[in-house]
Amino acid sequence: MVQQILYRALVSTKWLAECIRANKMGPELRVLDASWYEPGQRDAQKEFRERHIPGASFFDIEECQDKSSPYEFMLPSEEHFADYVGHLGISNHTHVVVYDGDDLGSFYAPRAWWMFRVFGHRTVSVLNGGFKNWVKEGHPVTSEFTRPEPGLFKASLDKSLLKTYEEMVENMTSKRFQVVDSRSEGRFRGTEPEPGKKGIEPGHIPGTSNLPFFSFLTEEGFEKNTEEIRSMFQEKKVDLSKPLIATCRKGVTACHIALAAYLCGKPDVAIYDGSWCEWFHRASPEHKISEWNRNKA
Repeated sequence: MVQQILYRALVSTKWLAECIRANKMGPELRVLDASWYEPGQRDAQKEFRERHIPGASFFDIEECQDKSSPYEFMLPSEEHFADYVGHLGISNHTHVVVYDGDDLGSFYAPRAWWMFRVFGHRTVSVLNGGFKNWVKEGHPVTSEFTRPEPGLFKASLDKSLLKTYEEMVENMTSKRFQVVDSRSEGRFRGTEPEPGKKGIEPGHIPGTSNLPFFSFLTEEGFEKNTEEIRSMFQEKKVDLSKPLIATCRKGVTACHIALAAYLCGKPDVAIYDGSWCEWFHRASPEHKISEWNRNKA
């Protein structure tokens, strides 16, 4: 693996609070709330309107996606992404910090982090600990809206960080890439149901390892240290010196694997954007490994 200088993937709540106190928020530094919750659980936009980090804008993952796709939360086009983030005041020179309000400390923020990276933007970080710890530590919140001046953002898709269904099928034969699934063990094995939209049974792609995304987080909601993360990959016999693809249900928590590997010095983890949602609907029965039907019987 070629060594390169990596932009900091995590920033602390203390660092961001100091930036706000120093009035550094603006064209050079933008903060995005990338929260999303299953319908009926919590209302991310309502919660943002009620309180958020001062100067933050709402990154609506339902708007910033390919709405023509039958699969969930697929990447938008370069033009769509550039236009969307440009209207949030972001240019190619902006340091973007993303967070979300999930009780785990982080859920959708790594997806937003990866979206910026896959569209060629390297100066992007995740707020370590998320909004949960921002509030817990007593940092300021506000209900005031920020209306930044639009920025000029040019998006350039980095195809090395993205995998398609066809490439995943090819990899079953070539085995050029290791594949790791970030869902819970039960969903991976097929012993517990898939949440969210109906019509998708649990299971996994043949030859895939399982490393649940929440295992990278401490009980308090912070990212574990690199030594712990490295040992987690090693326990699953995942070699970080070799090519790696991350998958999940819809390409969201897979980005936690990409972030964890990045913290260990591996910036080239690719995401299978369609993930299990696409694979379940397109793959042949023998290419879907699951205990689900056996359990139902």
